Amino acid sequence: MSDCDRRFDVIIAGAGMAGSCCAAALARLGLTIALIDPGPVPNWHPDDYQLRVSALNLASENILKSVDAWPLISTLRVSPFRQIEVWDAESTGQLTFNAADTGLSHLGHIVENIAVTSALIKRLSATKNVRLLLNDRIEHVDSGTEDLSVRLASGETIVATLLVGADGTASTVRQAAGIELDERQYEHQAIIAHVVTEKLHRETARQRFLPTGPLATLPLSDGRSSIVWSATPELHDTLATLNDEAFAESLTDALEGRLGHVTSVSPRRSFPLVRSHAQHYIGSRIALVGDAAHTPHPLAGLGANLGFVDAAALAETIEDAIVKGRDISDRAVLRRYERWRKGDNELVLTIMDVFYHAFGRQNPGMINLRALGLNVTDRVGLLKHFFVNRATGLAGDLPRLARSFST
Repeated sequence: MSDCDRRFDVIIAGAGMAGSCCAAALARLGLTIALIDPGPVPNWHPDDYQLRVSALNLASENILKSVDAWPLISTLRVSPFRQIEVWDAESTGQLTFNAADTGLSHLGHIVENIAVTSALIKRLSATKNVRLLLNDRIEHVDSGTEDLSVRLASGETIVATLLVGADGTASTVRQAAGIELDERQYEHQAIIAHVVTEKLHRETARQRFLPTGPLATLPLSDGRSSIVWSATPELHDTLATLNDEAFAESLTDALEGRLGHVTSVSPRRSFPLVRSHAQHYIGSRIALVGDAAHTPHPLAGLGANLGFVDAAALAETIEDAIVKGRDISDRAVLRRYERWRKGDNELVLTIMDVFYHAFGRQNPGMINLRALGLNVTDRVGLLKHFFVNRATGLAGDLPRLARSFST
């Protein structure tokens, strides 16, 4: 094997949504990229419905359009959501966001995660300056030499100027860099499933805050809804023992019949809810993006969107460094990325914590305060517009790839 086949500008560990997007964004700059993942080539199939979906906001759509992945994603069973309904089970508080009220055609799309990764990998497989190293994993990282070197499980050693960790919460790259992770479990388990309902979802995402945790429904393109039910351990264990008919009845009651009766339930999956944040986003010739750097509570569906913005911000930081003739792995360069994203992500994590605790407390004062907050936001146009901008991802210090996209 020639040096050209083993030497890259950037190695990216993790070919999930954030890692694949980062590879596509960096490849646009003419950099040579190696993308490593222990899994096989992701393959979306029209007859295989995946439970894991994401609510991609407009900023994420812009990023995916900019890397030329959205045209394919948009053909793979995506559903727009044009309205968001939020209400509190313990009070009269309720809030509705409508895209039309702010001059938008939609607020985002519900997309199967595998549809996103399939489209990105297909895009990357046709890119000459990208080498896909799937079904392989990192065994060892050495950043102490002139070049950073990575030894793979296959026995191959590759070298690069920069290593990007996009390899999830248990990130090998983060551990190799010696970066500590602040992590704690929420006192909830999440149940996910796809359901058929008596009433149409009308391209509306819904979230009801129950005393036992939030319940979200997300509209799917085939008329079904995806549910994410965050529940206390006691309720989770009860729900897990129910047959499909009893679970559907409990879900109908929990949604107050807003979608009519739940008539059919797919196989369900459960997972613990964890909040994590890396103490640093950078190390020696190393940068972290996506879940390797942070995992928020899923109640606002922000995890994937934060990862896409991380990828776009890192790509922009590297692009600006190249224009100025700087080393893309220079710590001062990477610090710009860390300053840009760490504070924003910490704010999101904190806001999610506030919502989690505020809606988890059932004393009369907190219940009345929640009702006031939801109802005032619903009635004050400027306040609602502010939150719509946040929900669509179009507020704050955005990377160029995330800003309004025009064809």
